Amino acid sequence: MKRTLEVQRIDFSNQKFLATPLAGLIVWTIIGLIGIFFSDFVAVWSIFIGTGSIVYVALFLSKFTGENFLDKSKPKNEFDKLFFFTVAQAVMVYAIAIPFFLVDYSSLPLTVGILTGLMWLPFSWIINHWVGIFHTLTRTILVLSLWYLLPEYRFIAIPFGIVLIYIVTILILKNRKKVEKELSTTTPLK
Repeated sequence: MKRTLEVQRIDFSNQKFLATPLAGLIVWTIIGLIGIFFSDFVAVWSIFIGTGSIVYVALFLSKFTGENFLDKSKPKNEFDKLFFFTVAQAVMVYAIAIPFFLVDYSSLPLTVGILTGLMWLPFSWIINHWVGIFHTLTRTILVLSLWYLLPEYRFIAIPFGIVLIYIVTILILKNRKKVEKELSTTTPLK
């Protein structure tokens, strides 16, 4: 029996969604630390290699968060496929980031920091929750602000700004079901 899209959407929305933001948090922390202790040349490579590896770190972490992305026994879900398309979209934005990087290498934290965060916007729609909108908007505003305000520290400030947003996002995701349950059990005041 084929499951409806609405049933698949509910199933998708009931997941924890911790592996991917945890992977982003870990990788951007490493990128920020490299920005502190190494040259800009090494920091550039850490952004390219690090952000390209987030999906693989997430696949690994998903085994420990209970999400297990590679579990073939789970029923097929069209929203899993859509989510992976958003990941592919985030990878394709390097076509924008690389030409700007070739003109001004310090643009890399700005372009990659913003463009790879755009995948959170459709995620919000999929799960019917504001967390992805928060993540995308806050990340865009913060990364752009840090890029202008701290030009000498772009390879440090921007990665740690993204880490901060990941921390808040993970807390929202962890408490999402609890808050929804509390809201659904409260009775309106008379």
